[in-house]
Formats: sequence, structure tokens, C-alpha cells
Amino acid sequence: MSMMIRILSVTALASIALAGQAFAHAHLKSSEPADKAAVASPGELDLTFTEELNMKFSGVTVTGPDKQEIKLGEGMLMEGNKELMVPVPDKLVPGSYTVEWHVLSTDGHKSNGTFSFTVNPR
Repeated sequence: MSMMIRILSVTALASIALAGQAFAHAHLKSSEPADKAAVASPGELDLTFTEELNMKFSGVTVTGPDKQEIKLGEGMLMEGNKELMVPVPDKLVPGSYTVEWHVLSTDGHKSNGTFSFTVNPR
């Protein structure tokens, strides 16, 4: 019986340790504009993550309705280095936009993803 308890304890501890590692990546918690939102032309993109980010290795690319890359301002970290704010200096034309992001959390884990939003006609 003692051996079985020991095995279960070791298994439980290993599971907890692995689960902790799985959550160490920076995941996109929210974005403004939100995924699939229909909005007026935004002046900035705000991406909030679950972990602190390393700005040097983090960034965003936006592709417009004509599949051309949109000019963006220089991103900066806010809110305890968990929010990536990227200025959108020019007014966006109506249509669908895709945001591709890549980040490096301060603990060294990379993650990336995409979301989309639509700019409404005036």
C-alpha cells in the first residue's frame, strides 16, 4: 500500500509540474478590436497577454482587404508589460483585416496567433 501511495504522489507532482510549464507561454487574453468585431477605423491595436512580454522579439502585422500590409506605428508595452499597444496612424478603409501577432514572454517562450476584425463603412 505504501508503494502505491508513493507512486500516486510522484505521478501527481509530475502532472502539476508539467501543467505549470504548459501555462508558461504568453497567450492572447483579449484584443481591441476584439476578434471578429465590426468597428470604426481604430487608432491603435491593444493586445493583452497572460504573461509579461519581451518587446524586442514581439510584434504585429496587419493585412488589409486588398491583402496589402498596413503601415503601423512602433509598438510599446503597457500594463506591466502584458499589453502590446500598436498605433495605427492612418485611417483604415472599410473591409476585413487580419492581425498576425508573435510574442516572446520574458521567460523565453514564443507564441503566435491571428485574429480578424472588420472596419465598417461610415
